Amino acid sequence: MGLLDILLGRTKPVAPDLDQLFALPSAAVTLEAATGFTPTGQGAVCFATVEGAAFEQTHREVQALLDADADRTGPPVELGQDAYGYSWLVSRRAPDELSLLVNDLHAVNSSMEVNGFGPQLLCSLAGFRDQAGRTLALVYLYKRGTYFPFAPLPGAGQRRDNAMELQVKAVLAGDLRIEQDLGRWFPVWGAPGL
Repeated sequence: MGLLDILLGRTKPVAPDLDQLFALPSAAVTLEAATGFTPTGQGAVCFATVEGAAFEQTHREVQALLDADADRTGPPVELGQDAYGYSWLVSRRAPDELSLLVNDLHAVNSSMEVNGFGPQLLCSLAGFRDQAGRTLALVYLYKRGTYFPFAPLPGAGQRRDNAMELQVKAVLAGDLRIEQDLGRWFPVWGAPGL
């Protein structure tokens, strides 16, 4: 970054750091101790869909790779599309298998990146729930290399529990690289894996 970039307020984009995903299991222990939220065993990777045989082949290979796991229990990996046209690859594991879920999310992101589809990756998330039935997602922003919490309020409508999100931010500040720009904490309404 040069002097002109600094004067004009330009910044270099943060390079994705997929290894940040591996911090999630230890952060989950902190989260449970402080707030009572435990993993649901569900997670997903969101990406912009691209037309073409190479893209189709890549996500079929990723899906086949994850489904080939001999230790996988429950439903196979699913690919779906949301109301906004984004694709979601959803993995479901037992709630106590968060590290295996993280491996799944990392494998999807890595495969997409290696095959040249890194720019299409948007985010990955892992779902959590507390005893009161509230849901929470820890969302990893691929292009920023940071996390943010997303806590939808139960019931009809699209409302967030901002106080809970800020509490989770404070609790996990020592465990995860938290996104400091709250404007980037976009909602993931209806995201699979939540």
